Amino acid sequence: MPSLKDLKNRIQSVKNTRKITKAMQMVAAAKLRRAQDAAEASRPYTERFNAVLGGLAASVGGSDTAPKLLSGTGSDQTHLLVVMTAERGLCGGFNSNIAKLARAKALELKAAGKTVKVLTVGKKGRDSIKRELGDAFIGHVDLTEVKRVGYDNAQDIARDILARFDGGEFDVATIFFAKFVNVVSQIPTAQQIIPATFEAEEDAGASTLYDYEPSEEAILADLLPRGVATQIFAALLENGASEQGARMSAMDNATRNAGEMIDKLTIEFNRSRQAVITSELIEIISGAEAL
Repeated sequence: MPSLKDLKNRIQSVKNTRKITKAMQMVAAAKLRRAQDAAEASRPYTERFNAVLGGLAASVGGSDTAPKLLSGTGSDQTHLLVVMTAERGLCGGFNSNIAKLARAKALELKAAGKTVKVLTVGKKGRDSIKRELGDAFIGHVDLTEVKRVGYDNAQDIARDILARFDGGEFDVATIFFAKFVNVVSQIPTAQQIIPATFEAEEDAGASTLYDYEPSEEAILADLLPRGVATQIFAALLENGASEQGARMSAMDNATRNAGEMIDKLTIEFNRSRQAVITSELIEIISGAEAL
């Protein structure tokens, strides 16, 4: 049985830990509001941008002059998986869930005889992926020194991916991130960005009302690279909000668990102290009777 001093030290240690987790919860809550606003503000633009590209892509169809980013290379043998996670931990299952989805996709592709390459964004994703898919690892984007992720960061990542595509390093690119829903729900998501894919428009005939100058192919050739950067930026914003939401939830759970542990240790401390006092009283009474 631990001594009273040991129990007292443990109680104080857990109290200090609870102060830290409570402070981290409050910081995450403050950051969450800004990150959530940024993620939600980006969604209308991203959806409308993709709708415009989808309309142009539908009008081009399977034309031989369609940009390579839309038509693809004609093969799907080599896949690039861009795994986007956080630079820090202590955010519950946020990082592990994204990495788990990417690993499952990689194993599925390998089982189908495909070649898999992995590019990571975020230190936690790199550490997790390298353990099981080290042979497929081809690069990492470090955002440790970035205080607030901006569109410039997304453009840098997009340029790297596009350069690899132009160099013939892969045929299909998919990004993995967490879509923010609320504080307790962040959905790991896989989204193909090369070749570009678009959801069908509700009014498929609307594109016939427009004449494009220059041609649809020329417009797509200019907009598709921006579309890749836009999708990556939207994913980074979703990840930012999801990370803060997951951290806030994890630190709240840790704070409550620390409180429960303090209560249990306090009860154990009181019982041990009562046992010591009882033992000392027995010794005093026994000594008095012996006299």
